Amino acid sequence: MKIQEDARYAKSDEWVRVEGQVAVVGISDYAQEKLGDIVFVGDIAVGSELKAGDLLTSVESVKAASDIYSPVSGKVVEVNSEVVAKPELVNSDAFGAGWLAKIELSNPAEVNSLMSAAEYAEYRKD
Repeated sequence: MKIQEDARYAKSDEWVRVEGQVAVVGISDYAQEKLGDIVFVGDIAVGSELKAGDLLTSVESVKAASDIYSPVSGKVVEVNSEVVAKPELVNSDAFGAGWLAKIELSNPAEVNSLMSAAEYAEYRKD
């Protein structure tokens, strides 16, 4: 399992990397491994206002469908259209080309309530 040191993690296996006032959001390497080959990423509406814990999208794999939740509150300002067209990017590069959305933070302090890389590694230790 790969863990990105500069990201924060939700217990529901989403990651957040903050770039200024924007959070880049995706699913963790752990989550994509458990899901298996991802074959579908649902639509995410640019302009959507989300609260932490709200449904962001869903993904489907050869094994299961899974809801993906927003780990932070804010407005969706960009969606990775590349990953919608090529869902396998989540499997091959969960922290890079496989990101899902960028959310303009309405409450930047929320990020501090997410787990650090070390905390997430301990949380997901099998």
